[in-house]
Amino acid sequence: MTVLSAIWKLLRGLWHVLLGMWTIYVRFPQFTSEQREMRVQAWALKFLALWDIRLQVLGHPVRSGPALMVANHISWLDILVIHAARHCRFVSKSDIREWPLVGTLATGAGTLYIERAKRKDALRMVQDMAEAMKNGDVVAIFPEGTTSDGRELLPFHANLIQAAIQSQAPIQPVSIKFIDGQTGETSFGPCYIGEDTLIGSMWRTLQSKRITAVLHFGEPQSAHGRDRRSWASALRQDIIELRDQ
Repeated sequence: MTVLSAIWKLLRGLWHVLLGMWTIYVRFPQFTSEQREMRVQAWALKFLALWDIRLQVLGHPVRSGPALMVANHISWLDILVIHAARHCRFVSKSDIREWPLVGTLATGAGTLYIERAKRKDALRMVQDMAEAMKNGDVVAIFPEGTTSDGRELLPFHANLIQAAIQSQAPIQPVSIKFIDGQTGETSFGPCYIGEDTLIGSMWRTLQSKRITAVLHFGEPQSAHGRDRRSWASALRQDIIELRDQ
């Protein structure tokens, strides 16, 4: 991949982001919630295409809410990849709301924000998530709490799993991985971990050979009497198995 090709993809992506912001400010007030969800999904699919990222979906995302999606977390791309397969309301750290461009897109897509520095805010978020799911929304979380390279999943934080128990909503486990479209080997280009910067991760992604984002949706499952900790542990194992299939 030449530098000029990467720059061209970057510019096309930036233009697509600006179009997305225009849609949120000008068109979204006129749209129904269903129309907004369709536009978010179409926008995410287009972004992946502009950056030459292929989407491979295994299994089937839930058709409708209430439901909670639980996924492993590798990259800033994860949210776009899931949105491209099925719109949902992500739970993200409150800092993202203030990020230039990204904050507007995230808020327009229905993101729920949590103050991670405040322990008590998790209780509020559980209530907000439960209420959203009771209203028929599909909510998504990354219970690792941060990104990993995907080879070893971090322990799952169980607090937000309580929202599914409280609202009696099913949980759908989802695995995410990125592979080199030519060799079939794992691609670490999109990783955003450790000392990585967002710009650095984006540039690696742009310079990588064609990447395939693989989403594997498991079967939705109910609590069956499990508390949030035991359910979170079981979900982590389910996602590892989905990833390795």
